[in-house]
Amino acid sequence: MRAFESAIEKIEPLDDQAVVAAKDRQDKLTKPPGALGRLELIGIQLAGIARRCPPPLPHPASVAVFAGDHGVLKEGVSPWPQEVTAQMVDNFCAGGAGVSVLANFFGAQVLVVDVGVAQDLPPRPGLRLAKVAKGSGNIACEPAMTIEQAAMCLDIGVEVAYELVDQGAACLITGDMGIGNTTPSAALIAAFTGLDAVDVTGRGTGISDEVLKRKVSVVEQALNRSRSEGASTPLELLASLGGLEIAALAGFILGGAAVRVPVVLDGVIAQAAALVSVGLAPLCSGYLIAGHRSKEPGSSAALQYLGKEPLLDLEMRLGEGSGACLALPIVQAAAKVLSEMATFEDAEVSTPIS
Repeated sequence: MRAFESAIEKIEPLDDQAVVAAKDRQDKLTKPPGALGRLELIGIQLAGIARRCPPPLPHPASVAVFAGDHGVLKEGVSPWPQEVTAQMVDNFCAGGAGVSVLANFFGAQVLVVDVGVAQDLPPRPGLRLAKVAKGSGNIACEPAMTIEQAAMCLDIGVEVAYELVDQGAACLITGDMGIGNTTPSAALIAAFTGLDAVDVTGRGTGISDEVLKRKVSVVEQALNRSRSEGASTPLELLASLGGLEIAALAGFILGGAAVRVPVVLDGVIAQAAALVSVGLAPLCSGYLIAGHRSKEPGSSAALQYLGKEPLLDLEMRLGEGSGACLALPIVQAAAKVLSEMATFEDAEVSTPIS
């Protein structure tokens, strides 16, 4: 059995007793019922994930940035050259990227995983070399990868999640790097949600109207090709329309759910991967926390399909795990409140008059 298949078998529903206990405790804390809004819901979810109330603090956190290149770049969907992917991997490892700064500020570890960078990368601290292929296929005219390659990437993602948790991570954060990867993400989101390409395809790195029109057309071509080839299962859609790093992210999400830790989703790339993960294992949805809503239109579409409300909406579209890192202290605060806030009885505070 493959690692991702084994992970799927391990995923269990959130613990009902812990959820009920967390709801009961929220109502006893020194505040009007529901006064902390969605912070209360996150605390209840964390209790269900941890299977105890109050839940442990989801600290420390680890960010896994999966990197891969995309053949669809040949269609002119981005002004950025492919070599930027490898250059940004160097930037991550040197601590100079946006996610590097934010993760360091919030005390999170960053691990970069090369599953599909076109260039050969030298070994260096903070980088895992796990290349499955030198970039994915051009989805406008061919599958992104074979089923076997997709499965290999899923396995790698699962194994990275397991390793980070074994090393002490109590919360996992999704990260990505791949020039052109908003195009396969849009294609995946369209395929899973049934929406049209134009409704889920955005400007990515800030493309012009002309390039956006071309990008929408490319997503449409990819969807038509995928349908004609009969891709229908989550794994088939992933192989047909996704990317190597998106597949690894999907495995990372499955792995986090299998070992019962919260997984904070970043933007549209991670959300596309989450559609695959939930398609493969619906129960993993309970372990997902939407860190933020990306400015990409596919983000809102994916979140609505997943039934997730984002914690932040800052009009970000950087990727890397940056938005999810910004949401991390909110997730941690939810656990702190449920654990440390006094009850009416503890504080000897009067309850409302019935």
